[in-house]
Amino acid sequence: MDICVFSAKRYDRDAFTAANAAIGHRLTFVDARLEPATLELAAPNSVVCAFVNDDLGEEVLRGLAQRSVHHVALRCAGYNHVDLDAAARHGITVVRVPAYSPNAVAEHTLALILSLNRHIPRASNRVRDGNFALDGLLGFDLAGKTAGVVGTGRIGAIVARLLWHLRCHVVAYDPFPDPGLEQLGVRYAPLDEVLATSDVVTLNCPLTDATVHLIDPDAIATMKRGVMIVNTGRGALIDTSAVIDGLKRGHIGSLALDVYEEEGPLFFEDRSDQIILDDVFARLLVFPNVLITAHQGFFTREALDAIAATTLQNVSDLDAGRACENAVATSRGA
Repeated sequence: MDICVFSAKRYDRDAFTAANAAIGHRLTFVDARLEPATLELAAPNSVVCAFVNDDLGEEVLRGLAQRSVHHVALRCAGYNHVDLDAAARHGITVVRVPAYSPNAVAEHTLALILSLNRHIPRASNRVRDGNFALDGLLGFDLAGKTAGVVGTGRIGAIVARLLWHLRCHVVAYDPFPDPGLEQLGVRYAPLDEVLATSDVVTLNCPLTDATVHLIDPDAIATMKRGVMIVNTGRGALIDTSAVIDGLKRGHIGSLALDVYEEEGPLFFEDRSDQIILDDVFARLLVFPNVLITAHQGFFTREALDAIAATTLQNVSDLDAGRACENAVATSRGA
């Protein structure tokens, strides 16, 4: 099949070209993001391959249907950026990659926790400048601390295990507890209790109507003073303005983000020669106790290979008329 890969970076081209060598789909790589202004770049009768910040709202899906595009292959796990009702109305099938490398995101979560706690970026920059003083670099032992894991799916379960191996007291919230974690010693509790008792809170849950701004002013008010919050899930899990207020008041001790609610206009591009017009994001950057990475939690060789292979297999299933196990129900009521 013809596949138009939007938001295609060099690493996407490399991974998809290698994975496609034995399959033979016809790949077209488009640098631009998918949005109303770039709809014309989608080849008629093709499969559109989209990423996390591509626009898959009503207008785009309607335009794709008008170009006889009936399949959207997401090369990501989340699909909160897809208007599923519109996809159903326009007869568009949506498939995704539910598990490319949960280890990648889980390990990045742990890296953020350790780097933030031990001030690794600042310490490294100091040494490069010939400053070997330790003032301002004081951290804390993770051993013995309470780590709250919100969401224990494929990624969150690994995060919980890693923190348990660091001898944290791990308490978790998930509507569907993991028996393996419980056997290990992870304790499940209501979300309010997890937030109120944890020294470190890591968000690894999907973005749904129920989890939008899960961390809001009320939630922050229940947390321990000095809490560390880490978000490698989706940006909108956090009310950013509320978190900034918590940082200013010292209630939140530190914050690590790999995702940001309004990341679409910023992430995955080199904007080092531009002024950042997002005042909220710019405000985050001035805090010395905030660590931000640009949605790179997934970014490992193994994950890219798995994403490409699964995406192409999904397309092959659609091409052959087979049921695809990675299809997303294109109706929120389904």
